[in-house]
Amino acid sequence: MTDYRSIDFSPIIDASADEVVTASHVRDVALPSGGVLALITLDNGRDHTRPNTLGPRTLDGLRIVLDELAARAAAGEIAAVGITGKPFIFAAGADLSKVSSLATEQNARLMAQFGHHVLGKLGSLGVPSFAFVNGLALGGAMEIALHCDYRTLDSSAAALAFPEVFLGIIPGWGGATLVPNLIGIEKALEVVVSNPLKNNRMLKPQQALELGLFDRMFGSASFLERSIAWADGVLTGSVAVERTHVPGKLERLTKWPAAIKIARDTLKARIGTAARAPYVALDLLSAAKDNDLVRGFEREDEALAELISGDQFAASIYAFDLVQKRAKRPAGAPDRELAKPVKKVGVIGAGLMASQFALLFARKLRVPVLITDLDQGRVDKGLDYIRGEIDTMEAKGRLSADDANQVRALVSGTTDKAAYADCDWVIEAVFEELGVKQQVFAEIEPIISETAILATNTSSLSVAEIGANLAHPERLVGFHFFNPVAVMPLIEVVKVPTTDDASLATAMAVAKKLGKSAVITADRPGFVVNRLLAKVMGEAARALDEGTPLPVVERALAPIGLPMGPFELIDLVGWKVAAHVQDTMVHAFPERFYASENLHRLAEVDAPLVKSKLGKVEDLSKAGRKAVRLGSRAVDEAEILRRVEDELAREIGLMLDEGVVAAAEDIDLCLILGAGWPFQAGGATPYLDRVGASERSFGRAFHEPRVAGRR
Repeated sequence: MTDYRSIDFSPIIDASADEVVTASHVRDVALPSGGVLALITLDNGRDHTRPNTLGPRTLDGLRIVLDELAARAAAGEIAAVGITGKPFIFAAGADLSKVSSLATEQNARLMAQFGHHVLGKLGSLGVPSFAFVNGLALGGAMEIALHCDYRTLDSSAAALAFPEVFLGIIPGWGGATLVPNLIGIEKALEVVVSNPLKNNRMLKPQQALELGLFDRMFGSASFLERSIAWADGVLTGSVAVERTHVPGKLERLTKWPAAIKIARDTLKARIGTAARAPYVALDLLSAAKDNDLVRGFEREDEALAELISGDQFAASIYAFDLVQKRAKRPAGAPDRELAKPVKKVGVIGAGLMASQFALLFARKLRVPVLITDLDQGRVDKGLDYIRGEIDTMEAKGRLSADDANQVRALVSGTTDKAAYADCDWVIEAVFEELGVKQQVFAEIEPIISETAILATNTSSLSVAEIGANLAHPERLVGFHFFNPVAVMPLIEVVKVPTTDDASLATAMAVAKKLGKSAVITADRPGFVVNRLLAKVMGEAARALDEGTPLPVVERALAPIGLPMGPFELIDLVGWKVAAHVQDTMVHAFPERFYASENLHRLAEVDAPLVKSKLGKVEDLSKAGRKAVRLGSRAVDEAEILRRVEDELAREIGLMLDEGVVAAAEDIDLCLILGAGWPFQAGGATPYLDRVGASERSFGRAFHEPRVAGRR
């Protein structure tokens, strides 16, 4: 048994001199029934843009306050202790900047132990403790609440979650032990493992209440007053707190191990085994069925020490900073003040992609959106699709009735291109053929105003060539979405030499209003994401063509931790599209990219692959085998992996030399947001440094110092 009181925590406290400290302010509140509740308010003195965080000095301040309150409780001066946050924010969890900067194994263990030591005091004050969660509560903030005896929740709280697994660690201040013993193993698996792996899904207040994480929920207008009155009722016995979700003996004996096995098998099928944190979390949740909090907290200490000091946490923090900081201040973006107002949008086309664009622009910009096509039948089909999607969103509660009616009214369609005359932004979504795109721009440019922006959604063609015949090429930008349009968070904004700052600034402003992250790229074949995915798909196709069994190829890239195998990706993209992308890249760089005739052959087969129930690719189908022509020189998984690593490193090095993007960080940002590359790898470049591919390919690393753990 670890005696946290005997541990010297001064090394991590002393090393945190620059921490933004969240203070623990105490005031006494008179209870309606008599007696006093000592109310702690967490407040870092900053506005809502800098949430409360929990670093070593913050924890030390809370420790001092809790010790003082325990002494007051022993003296009979207070009847209870409550803890809440500054307006709208309880706390955003551990201070990740401090965690990552103190990330040696010894310091990581100290951070875990200090959290257990301080938060554990909330349950041993000698009087009942209450968490009044008045807003955003993530990770360590949720663990503060769990260590309290009772919990209330503001119905307007922005988000509640345990995001640790998403960041390459685990809830290590009690969460992995307390959550399953409070709400049961199945719900704990959802909250601790599944949600973080679903793009860091957060809980809404009602969901958190229904799960059993909180005892009561009150409206924001009088949240604190009602919470204190409720706490008084608990103290006097007039309020009974029932927790029906707490697991019993039968669940611990039967459901618990079964749920863990199902979760483990599902994880392996969906994300492979490269990511460490989800499996460490599973191990902790599994062990928590003993309901031994002391042993559980010790297990968390060791798990955090291992994970925080490892490569995957360092890479995850690198990736997190890219998404949270660099994506909000894109490299090379002009002054935002140069952006032109966009009061009406035109979408050329009415097919599926064009209809998705129109819906997104109408929902996010709330301006009129016009779609056109060659005949009214196509226009009507596009409008029907858009209205159907709006109906679905309304039925699911994602749009209110008023919002749904507004969005419906904003979208219109016609075959008359003259209707584009008053559009400020026109984007084409027609066939991926240079001549077709040039033709539609030639028809539209004389109609629209000279200040309107022209955007192309091309995924592989030269933006400059598309605009070669424009009278005003300075207002042309590439605006490359990823499919599905509403879900994927990246837009590659392609700047050609003629693009002026006002047009580029407008494109960046539009992307932001659409809720997307934009990365500025040069007008080079494949831009960023498709160029690098073409490398992955090309090497997979090469190995297959050589005679390597497809299951071997599909498994080969598992150590990278990609969201899917190469042929699963090809099947998702579409065989014809994948073959076209490969052909395009080979045409641009014949000495470096590989195009396979077998991709074209498989594109003609209705079902070229055999898949598992979970959608994972198992092998070529009979029809697929019959269609291909394979060699007899199979290669093993290690060879395929090394080829992909070295080719990616080489290509990224060339892209940086070409100035496709400003820095390696932008390559990683594109891959994380546009292709789902894993946080725990850090995108591509930190991983390629760690495995030596960058050194092998061009003699140096992408990052110095390396993005790696510190054991």
